[in-house]
Amino acid sequence: MKKEIPRELSVEKEAYQTAVSAELSGNLQILRTYFTDCADVLFTQFHTHNGLNACMLYLRGAVDVELLDGNVLTPLKNSKVDSVSSIETYKDYVNVSDVYEIQTIGEVLHDVLGGRSVVFIDTVQGALTIGLMKYDTRAVEEPLAESVVRGSREGFIESTTINTSLIRKRLKTPALKFITFTVGTYSKTEVTMAYIHGIAKPDIIIKVSERIEQIDIDGVLESGYIEELIEGNTYSPFPQIQATERPDVAAASLLEGRILILTENTPIVLIVPATFWSMMQSPEDYYQRYLIGTLIRWLRYTFFLIAMLAPAVYVAVLTFHQEMVPTTLLLRVAKSREEIPFPALVEALIMEITFEALREAGIRLPRQVGSAVSIVGALVIGQAAIQAGLVSAPMVMVVAITGISSFMMPQYSASIALRILRFPIMILSGIMGLFGLILGLLLVISHLCILRSFGVPYMAPLAPISLSGIKDVLFRAPINKFKTRPLFYSEGNIKRQGDKPDRK
Repeated sequence: MKKEIPRELSVEKEAYQTAVSAELSGNLQILRTYFTDCADVLFTQFHTHNGLNACMLYLRGAVDVELLDGNVLTPLKNSKVDSVSSIETYKDYVNVSDVYEIQTIGEVLHDVLGGRSVVFIDTVQGALTIGLMKYDTRAVEEPLAESVVRGSREGFIESTTINTSLIRKRLKTPALKFITFTVGTYSKTEVTMAYIHGIAKPDIIIKVSERIEQIDIDGVLESGYIEELIEGNTYSPFPQIQATERPDVAAASLLEGRILILTENTPIVLIVPATFWSMMQSPEDYYQRYLIGTLIRWLRYTFFLIAMLAPAVYVAVLTFHQEMVPTTLLLRVAKSREEIPFPALVEALIMEITFEALREAGIRLPRQVGSAVSIVGALVIGQAAIQAGLVSAPMVMVVAITGISSFMMPQYSASIALRILRFPIMILSGIMGLFGLILGLLLVISHLCILRSFGVPYMAPLAPISLSGIKDVLFRAPINKFKTRPLFYSEGNIKRQGDKPDRK
């Protein structure tokens, strides 16, 4: 069924076919109809030096009023023009560089709602649009979602203009390209795609731009909307798009041949394509010496497996494979479970669900009390559960170690995938023992090998294997020993500077 166009949008499309007439009163009548009950749209009427009626439209709170008065309104009031055939004549009186002529009512609506000022003068065809936008934004500060150990303390903010400047500050090359799209029927959100020409693969550039152009949605309020609408497999628990608040991470991704997607009104920048190994890497891996970076990376891989498999292994061993546990340890565990009324699987599910609830409560509560509630809640509930005989002390230790391990993931979205997969693997282990655990692990690995991110295998460069790419996955080789190139990079994909991507 074809999506119906709301009456308001149908009228708005008709506005692009309506020319700005030379009669000021007629133009204002049309615009007041569009901006009915829009108290933030101001109509400022004035007279030029030769007595012509004029009007300026702008959005309250989106324009620098002082500059507007000094560089636009006052010069136009003092303008001495006897006979005018075009609005272009008045451009010389406006002391602003960003000024040009528009000819349709639709362009007027777009520019005014975008924060620009529009000037009409009676008996003159067309209008002048002036760029003096001034939105209140927060200052560039350290990113909150990604802690910085070593590196830049600058983080992206909610302004695409400032975010692009932070990237350009790090990559001073004309090969860095920015392409802007407008997404959202009502929100008309500015979405910018960034890449380095000559490094990024042309087919991936085309694929990303086509998916953004095909988005049909009422409004985009955060980059998560874009992420869900353009990723290949929405039902996969693993994220196929990487997110960051750090300009240095974004710049490094561009140098690897990846593509950035910047969305207005959010500090989160999307990086495509993403691989499983890129989700496991931290920028500090490259800011420390390579031996330290390699050690921390392997520590992260180890605790990734612990975070996903530790509860399942505990349940499988206690339920089906007690012979694998040393006798002394088995007796201690059996003693701690003497008064526990639940089997190991139910006990593990209770503790894991409780831990996840405490973690979410700590995130949602105000920052001043969130950490205190999560820590105190875990201690009090864990100790009370042990004394009440609902859970055993070894289970509390396993859940605590699992929770700490999941916090080692650099990407929050990757840690969420761990939290989701932990439960089905635990259930399979409780039903079939280690056989169920291996079955669950094989299903996860099979899914990862099938998964694609904009045509790039999710497990690259290990599946399919690439010897040149392994040196930045299994260990962090010294920077002077390898070139900075993407895991899916090949010389055959690079075209000459200036060549356009072939869309065939």
